[in-house]
Amino acid sequence: MSEFRRIAGFEDVWRPPVSRRLRPESVLRPAASGDQVRARLARIAQRTPEVMVKVTGRTRDPAHLRAHLDYVTRNGALALETPDGLRLDRAEVRDLGDTWSAAALADSRRRANSPFSLSLVLSMPEATDPYAVRDAARGFAATAFGETFDYGFVLHTDEPHPHVHVTVQCLGRGGERLNPKKADLEAWRQAFAAALRERGVAAEATPRRARGVTRKAERGPIRRLRERTLSGLGAPARVQRSAYRAAAQAAFLGADEPTAWERRLLARQRQVRALYLGQARLLQASDDAGDQVLGRQVEAFVREMPAPDTQRLALARDLRAANARRRAGPETDRGPDRSR
Repeated sequence: MSEFRRIAGFEDVWRPPVSRRLRPESVLRPAASGDQVRARLARIAQRTPEVMVKVTGRTRDPAHLRAHLDYVTRNGALALETPDGLRLDRAEVRDLGDTWSAAALADSRRRANSPFSLSLVLSMPEATDPYAVRDAARGFAATAFGETFDYGFVLHTDEPHPHVHVTVQCLGRGGERLNPKKADLEAWRQAFAAALRERGVAAEATPRRARGVTRKAERGPIRRLRERTLSGLGAPARVQRSAYRAAAQAAFLGADEPTAWERRLLARQRQVRALYLGQARLLQASDDAGDQVLGRQVEAFVREMPAPDTQRLALARDLRAANARRRAGPETDRGPDRSR
């Protein structure tokens, strides 16, 4: 295979949107060799499923920790697995929680709101082998926490997408405290994706902007509230009123010129897409047939990226559609289409 040529600045495509000071080396340098860059480009161009690693909460008192452990183990119906491979029943899980609580309360440096535990969810899309997800979560947790923090994890298969709940003790064995930053979350995504690939599961972990996605996924409660508002069944929440005002001005008063923030977003997307296309051209100019194919795949991936979008402009479209339905009459005013 020919030497891999990399366009200047190409690493910026995969840099997570966090400060340079906080980026760990594993995130700063997404691939150390040309073969690794080729492999990652191929996964991205083929739209390999993206992992989800999400902090879902922290417990701050013994009762809260016990309730959380009861929840993730379904009140003892599911075993909690520990770093040494033990599978704890309900009584043993409660003993573990009591041990963590006693250690937190005995810590002389503890503040009133210091967390006892951190809760993570590691998830993959539907049809992923749940036991591979569990095994990858086991490997990920051992790498991320095993040397410093105690933890337990449980596989849930009661939803279409398999996911693992990992509960980590926030007080380390040497008195360290677990307080993850954005860079840590990005590194955890990378580590979980790598653990899945080691077990034969196609997985990737890229920033949204590297896939042309410019809006955060909308949470279920927020989506339902928005749908009720657009259907005329409720008023927007106080925190959403300014967003609705800005969207209404864009929808009905012609104020649809990009804001300063939206201009920065568009410029960033132009840069990302230009870097991908530049790399695609280098690959297509290679003497290696495999590189030429990959270059065409990368170019097609960029051409199929979604158009950059923002919450303001998307909400403006929803408002115009809702207004059109109301004007057309009650038969068509049925709220946003939920069939998609």
